Amino acid sequence: MNANSFILRVQGLAKTFRMFHLEATLHAFEDVSFDLSAGEFLLLRGHNGAGKSTLLRTIWRSYLPVAGQVLYQSRHGEIDLANAADVDIALLRREEIGFVTQFLNARPRVAAQDIVAEPLLLAGHERTAALEQARHWLDQFGVRRELWRAYPSTFSGGEQQKVNLARALILPQRLLLLDEPTASLDAGARAALVSRLAELKAQGVAMIGVFHHPGDVAQLIDREINLGTRVVAPAQHEEPQYVAV
Repeated sequence: MNANSFILRVQGLAKTFRMFHLEATLHAFEDVSFDLSAGEFLLLRGHNGAGKSTLLRTIWRSYLPVAGQVLYQSRHGEIDLANAADVDIALLRREEIGFVTQFLNARPRVAAQDIVAEPLLLAGHERTAALEQARHWLDQFGVRRELWRAYPSTFSGGEQQKVNLARALILPQRLLLLDEPTASLDAGARAALVSRLAELKAQGVAMIGVFHHPGDVAQLIDREINLGTRVVAPAQHEEPQYVAV
């Protein structure tokens, strides 16, 4: 790989948690290194507790690593996410780096369509156009039309997850972190998610994902890292486990 071709370079990354009540240290992962290019999809494998989600959250900078670098090639220049100022992290989250999880932090008395449109509005899009796009993606993920103006805080877990996906994927980012986004989704929503990820990948979005059923995204995966062994390997394609509807 050309030294300048990566969008993300992780070098010697390690994360531990201090468990004070046990007077012990939990090692989440250590010495993780890889490069990621634009349009590349990297799957994280490993047993439960191997640190897959923790690695994503460390790149996202919800957690601070105890060692290593996370070099990201932003539009403003190279930045080490492991040591960047909080204000810079906030800017990159708004403009370039997305995080997709199965959970929605539903704000009270805010309609689903407004929650989904918010990233576009923050990016300067006109409100009418932003709401039109929000309704389009709510429809794509199978949220019923009568719920678009309702409050997601009253929705079921599955419906909240659809709203969360629509919001997270409405505005293409340069780097996308995916933490079990298919959990609790029905077949139609899973197919819509895979279709949207394929579109984003074709547009050059780099992705790192954790999936309980990797077969969902088998045709998108370029490489895999097994955190149990820290071996980088070509993708092992599996038959998708969703049914397109």
